[in-house]
This record gives sequence, structure tokens and C-alpha cells, in this order.
Amino acid sequence: MPVGDGNAPRAHAVMLGAVIRDLRESLGWSQSRLATALCTVADRETVTRETVSRWETGKRTPGPWWLRHLATVLQVPIEILEQAGVDRRHFLTGVAGATIAPLVASDLIEHGFATALHGSYPSIDDWDQAVDTYGHDYMTSGAGEIQKRLAGDLVVLQQQLGTPRLWAVGAKLATLYGKTFPGSDGAKALTWYRHAAAFADRSGDKATQVWVRGRAAIALGYEGASLDAVDQLAGQAVALDERPSLGRLNAIMGKAHVAAIRGDSLTAVAQVDDGRRVFDAAGSDDAESDYAVPWWRFNVFISLMAARLGEVHMALQAQDEAARTLPESMPRFRTHLEMHRGLMLVRAGDREGGTTYAQTALDALPIEKHSLTLRMLMTEIERS
Repeated sequence: MPVGDGNAPRAHAVMLGAVIRDLRESLGWSQSRLATALCTVADRETVTRETVSRWETGKRTPGPWWLRHLATVLQVPIEILEQAGVDRRHFLTGVAGATIAPLVASDLIEHGFATALHGSYPSIDDWDQAVDTYGHDYMTSGAGEIQKRLAGDLVVLQQQLGTPRLWAVGAKLATLYGKTFPGSDGAKALTWYRHAAAFADRSGDKATQVWVRGRAAIALGYEGASLDAVDQLAGQAVALDERPSLGRLNAIMGKAHVAAIRGDSLTAVAQVDDGRRVFDAAGSDDAESDYAVPWWRFNVFISLMAARLGEVHMALQAQDEAARTLPESMPRFRTHLEMHRGLMLVRAGDREGGTTYAQTALDALPIEKHSLTLRMLMTEIERS
């Protein structure tokens, strides 16, 4: 299989190369690492660092075969690369990848109008099922895939909003949509979390109001991003309802991570103790869903928080408990635990060993199962 066709016009090749380079650099990857990832996914040892360099400088152009694999590895819709030569200004290449390309936006608009013209709107039961499906798929699918699907459904849902139950659906889907952007970008993720909170308020359902704020708080706190926003969202969630709930649990653990990042170990440990009491009253069963907090996931939260503090005994205990009950179907979270161990080594003074340990764990996970959160965690470990 040839590495590229080499026949694209020079201007298109240069533009495509620039987009590939931007996406690679947004992940913090070297050209060698991108080449290795491509060979792994395609199961072909035909891409080298020099190949990637020639693509990025426009000296060669990847053919359709490699474009598909580039899209998979860089976690963007393939349209992003296929349309790259039209106008680079259409692309926004932060850690999350790229914005919706013009072709994708066109598809979304057409989808929305087609639904309106035919009056074929989903029922409330259909939307409830969609919420459940997205919650399950988020645990195993990449952010790029979830983001594109959610965008299409949100375009349709916004035409139906008007009843409390649909506002509640919108709140949950908007929260999940926010999770497909990195909290560190300071805009997109937080904007969608705030939209979700407003949608939840429109629903009038207190459980939804607490949940979306708590979920946003633990997402941002775990990522170590927008700490003031975590304080605000978690504070609102806790104040809205004193009863034990998964939303309150998420909010408390979000605040624990903020305290750990700020070096306030007494507050962080106290928050974990409070979270444990809430978990005992409201924890989930072993449901494999983003809307659930089973025992293993609660311990994943504790594991990173303790690693950030350098509390080795607490971290190892949480990691053992999480690993003991973690489903085999979710290897991404096992990678989280291994990377937490890498962070512990760095905190203990072994920066090179800890970074290598974490990077090895990340590299062992198939590239298509990588998440934005894992990439941000790797960056945190490298900078610690």
C-alpha cells in the first residue's frame, strides 16, 4: 500500500500539511510518535518520522488510506482532513482537535431542516434512550466520535425544547457535549457546562440541576482546569440539595481535587471523607455509564487526588480497590490508574521514571481509545 499519492496540487498539499502539523502539536506529539501511532493502528510498518515530515511540509500528500488513519489517530472527523485545503481559517486546532469543518456543518444544518420538514421528531422516550446510550458510549468511545453524533442530536433537540423533561434531556446531553472539549481551553467546555446548568434550571428538576453542576465540577477538577469555576459549580450543586445524590458526590470530589491541586491536603482529605459518606448512601451499582459512579470509579477519583497530594498509602489503596472491580470492558480507566502511579513517582522525586512509566501506560492503550482527559493528565505529569 503506497504511503501517499504525491500528485495533489502544491497549495492543497501545503495546507493539509499545516493542519496535520497543528493537530499533532496540539496533542504534544513528536513526528516520530505520530508515525508510530499510525503504524500501530494500520498494522503496517510503512510510515516513518521522515514520512510525517514530508506530509507536513507539503512535499508528499497522504492518500485516502492514510487520511482515514490520520483522522483516527488525531481523533477528528475525516472531513477535517479532506477539506483542509479549502481554507485553513475554518479550522481551530486546540487540544480537542478541530472545529466542525464546513462540510460537517452543512450536514448538521441539512439534518436539522430535514427533521423539521418531515416532522419526524424523536419522542421523549426516544430522547431518554439516547441519554442512556450516550452515557454508555462515552465510557468507551473517543471524544471526536461522541462530539459529532451529539452535535447532530442537539441540532434536532433544540427545535423541540419547551417541556421540562426535554430541558432535562438537553441539560444531560449538553453536559456530555462539554466533556468532549478540554476544560483547559477556558471557553468551550465551560460554556457548555453553563448552558447545561441553565437548561437544568429550565427543567425545574432538582436532581438534574445538582447532577449537571456536580458532573461539570468533577470533570474540570479531575482535569485540573478552571478551578474557580469548579468552586462555583460545586458550591451551587451542594447548596441546591442537601440529600445524598450522585450529583452531590461529583461536586464534593470536584472540590477535593481543587484542594489537592492548591496543596490544601487537610481540606482535600476532609472532602474525600464527606464524599465517602455520600457514596455509601447514593453510590451506583456497576452500571457502565457516564451517569453512574460505581465503587471503582469513586476510587479512580480518590486515586488521582491522593497522587496529586503525594499521599502514597491513600493512592495505592484506592488504585487497588478500583482495579479489583473495574470492568474489563473499560481499559481506558485502567490506564488512568497506571498514570496515577506515574504521577506518584514524579511527586516522590523520580521525574524521569514517573514520566516514562505514565507514557508507557498511555502508549499501551490503543490510540483510538485515548481521551482528552488522559492527554491532559500526561501533560500534568510532564510539568509536575
